[in-house]
Amino acid sequence: MSNPVVHLSKATFTISAPDIRRLPEDTGIEVAFAGRSNAGKSSALNTLTNQKGLARISKTPGRTQLINVFEVSETQRLIDLPGYGFAKVPLEMKKKWQKALGEYLEKRESLKGLVVLMDIRHPLKDLDRNLIEWAAESNLPVLALLTKSDKLSQGKASAEVLKVKKNLASLNADIRVQAFSSLKRTGADQADKIICDWLSTDVSD
Repeated sequence: MSNPVVHLSKATFTISAPDIRRLPEDTGIEVAFAGRSNAGKSSALNTLTNQKGLARISKTPGRTQLINVFEVSETQRLIDLPGYGFAKVPLEMKKKWQKALGEYLEKRESLKGLVVLMDIRHPLKDLDRNLIEWAAESNLPVLALLTKSDKLSQGKASAEVLKVKKNLASLNADIRVQAFSSLKRTGADQADKIICDWLSTDVSD
């Protein structure tokens, strides 16, 4: 029996949680979005769901301080994890975010795929690479979206994608890399297909 078609446009905001204990029950399938605070995570979520205001976009990077849950169906969710890196916030608060992010990644059984967003002009900073390496070790598939690709020429963007692919090849993991632009919807259809495939994983195996 084939799985029903997944439509990311059906995503609705469910809850913002400070830690995994306040999240919905750990069943079904989740795809998480993670990235540095200025990587364009909210814009990407809005583009992929075809909703302008689903994820709040702030002019101050790092406003995503909680784990935000968006329900696509009763058993399928998109998870917006706290941004890391750039945010100018007190150290204690940063530690709190990182703990929430780490706990979610390590303990959430329903997590089936990780979308890592990186500015195409500055990809694979230490925290990005650490996250991707962790996913590789955990056998978690990764989609690396190189955001803001409209800031580069097509040739330069393609070269950056190739460079990141080569850099990550040694991990021998299920990692896909592609250029992405929320402004021009570059890569949106390909990303949609990968995420929907993950959300359609048969969890009854």
